[in-house]
Order: sequence, then structure tokens, then C-alpha cells
Amino acid sequence: MKVKRWLIALGTLAYGRLRRKRIERQPEPPGREYVSEPPAPGHVVPQGEPSPFAEYLVALLLLVAAIFAAGFIVTYAVYSPQEMPNQLLGVCIGGALVFLAVALAVVAHRLVVTEELEDDYPEEHPQEQEQIAQLVRDSGSRITRRKLLIGAAGTAGGALALAGLTPVLSLGPLWDTKALETTPWRRGRRLVDVDGRPMIASEIEEETFYAAFAQGAPTEEIAALLVVVRLAPGQLRLPAGRESWAPQGILAYSRICTHAGCAIELYRKPKFVVTEPRPALVCPCHYSTFDPARGAAVLYGPAGRPLPQLPLMIDAEGHLAAAGDFSGRVGPGWWGVRARPS
Repeated sequence: MKVKRWLIALGTLAYGRLRRKRIERQPEPPGREYVSEPPAPGHVVPQGEPSPFAEYLVALLLLVAAIFAAGFIVTYAVYSPQEMPNQLLGVCIGGALVFLAVALAVVAHRLVVTEELEDDYPEEHPQEQEQIAQLVRDSGSRITRRKLLIGAAGTAGGALALAGLTPVLSLGPLWDTKALETTPWRRGRRLVDVDGRPMIASEIEEETFYAAFAQGAPTEEIAALLVVVRLAPGQLRLPAGRESWAPQGILAYSRICTHAGCAIELYRKPKFVVTEPRPALVCPCHYSTFDPARGAAVLYGPAGRPLPQLPLMIDAEGHLAAAGDFSGRVGPGWWGVRARPS
């Protein structure tokens, strides 16, 4: 109820000042001189006693709220997405909001003079409007360290605003996106399995899903992750220029879904040709489905573009190796992650 009354009082104050300025600008009709009523003398509410302790307490609470908000920013910046301590982030932002709420409660109960006045409110009366404006001014008579409180409130508000904007950085880089174009793949780099053993072309079977990595590259690097499948050469309908990218029908695509960055984990092997006419790679997160025979074109789901394809070759020892780099950028394509036009 107190908050509601404050909002009504502030709205009435703003309306009264605006109307008074409008009346002062209007020309007076002939034979009539407008005389504004003087403001009410004295104070509308009793003068409150200053409370330095409450003011310092409010400033301290606001600064603690700012420290918690800064802790959220630091935590978000220090930890990687894989190691992000969500509980600590929750404690930081929750602590900031709790201390901010306590500070506002102390202001309401210890620094604002309150008095309930029951009277009929006139529809329009400048003097009554001025009394309400004076009531708002008088209610802050206990506050003697305005600069301290304003500074503390600005610090807490600024820290909370920055904490709220910090997660926006997770949407991806907005300017320099070169790091997203860097991959470990070069002509001649071998494909290895999860145990680090080079993959032999003759051992790749049809209707089987293989996870592969770039030899010598960190396995957690998203551009190093591949999915390898084998199809009958007669089934391939690859985009123009990729005729030599799938030796003996062996294909390699990025394992990172182009929708939300999940890992491709499913390989659909049709049992009912009428309803499922061809094999497909499936992302388990949102069921984006890609056609490996047609350059991983999107068959179904929210993905907006095909999986990038890696050209393959078979070296002199019969091992699978890269014949170049990916056909496109690995991973999802958000606002700031779009490739620059060539």
C-alpha cells in the first residue's frame, strides 16, 4: 500500500507541475488576472529526526549488493562454459538482489517519514496539489547524506546492470570472428578414433556410425570432432565440386549441429523405405536431420544450414586423412557468428 501511495503522489506531483506551467504560459483573458494560490506554509508531515546509522547501513547494503553483482561478472568471465559453476552464479545474483531489497526496506522504514491523512481529494485544486508535492519533499527530511546514498545506489545499480548484460557475451563474438574459422584440419592430417588410433579406410563399414578426431588436436576442440559414415558410391549426390571428397563412399562431416551446437549422436538406418528413404544423421537435442548422401543437407528440424563437410583422402598406408579444410564454418550461425561475405 505504501508503494502504491508513493506512485500516486509522484504522479499527482508531476501532473500538478505540468498543469501549472501550462497555465502560466496561457495569455490572460481581458479583465482577468490569474493569481496562483500560495503553497501551504510549514510542513505537511512532521519533521523527522536524522538517522545517520540508517543512512550508513543503506550505503553498506548497496555496496554489498554491488560486490555480489561484481562477483557474478568475475565468475562468468573466469570460468569456461564447460566449467561454469551455475550455483555460484545463482548465489552472486541472488545475493545482490537480496541486499538491494533489504536496503530499500531500510529506506522505507527508517529514512522516509510517513503519515496517513484522510480527507476528500478535490478533483482539481493547485493548493492541494502543492501540499502533496510538499509532502513528498518533507518525507525525506531524515536523509542528510544524499550524495553518499546516491553514490552507493549508482554503484549497486550499475553493477547489477553490468551483471545482467554479461550473459549477452555468450551469444558469440560480435566483431572478431576469426577464431571460429580456425580448424586443425590440413591436407594429410589423419583421422583417429576415440583411442587415438588412425582410422583405416578398409575397416569403415556401411550402416555404421563412427566418431573421429583430428590426430594430435585436443579432443575437446569442436572443429576437431567428426562423424564418419560410409555409403554405396552410387547413392552419393554431393554438391558440385565435391566429387572426390568421399573416396570409396566414405564421408566425413562436422559433428557439431548447425542449430544449437549439440553433438550429432544418431545415425538413422532406414528399415521402411517408403517412409524413410535414405540414411540420415540426427541431432538428439532438437532432431535436426541431415542427409549425408547430399552434402548433409537439412531434411528436417530447426537447423538452418548443412553440416560442414571435410574432404577425405586415403594415404599410402590405407589410413583416412583430410584432403583439405571444411566446406564451411563449424557450429551454429548466430548474429555475430555469420561468415563475412566473400
